[in-house]
Amino acid sequence: MPGDDDGFREFVDARYMDLLRIAYLLTGSAHEAEDLLQGSLVKVMRRWKRVDDPMAYLRRVMVNQHISLWHRYRRREVTTATPPDRSLGDIAEGVAQRQALDAALRSLSRRTRAVVVLRYVADLPEAEVAAALGCSIGTVKSQASRGLARLRVVLSPVDQSAKTVGRDA
Repeated sequence: MPGDDDGFREFVDARYMDLLRIAYLLTGSAHEAEDLLQGSLVKVMRRWKRVDDPMAYLRRVMVNQHISLWHRYRRREVTTATPPDRSLGDIAEGVAQRQALDAALRSLSRRTRAVVVLRYVADLPEAEVAAALGCSIGTVKSQASRGLARLRVVLSPVDQSAKTVGRDA
């Protein structure tokens, strides 16, 4: 369909440098600008007969396509000459903490564990926890309070008996 472009080729010939300048300002790179413009022109060419204001339509297509590409690139990893200074910390310590929390949760009764998990891990409001467990909101409040108190005792880094010995002296 080389002759069936209805002015598309003339439009591109006349406005190419303006469009390329816009693409460059969007991308900041000559190569990316050319790619963006070429991709946008292909999209517009398919709908050329329905386009009323070609310059405005093409600018909008370029902006949308650039934003779409930007979102895609942002999710990818970026390699650099020097790695970023990030400390992950001691992985073994994190595993030990999760195991301690899991053991502490298992030390709670089933109902108390369910209340604590639904209320503080799933972040459900008290009314939804009560509805899910078939109990009153007051029961949820008291079970949550008892569960948290028990978790504080089980997970405390300093032995509770050492604290009481220190007070007596």
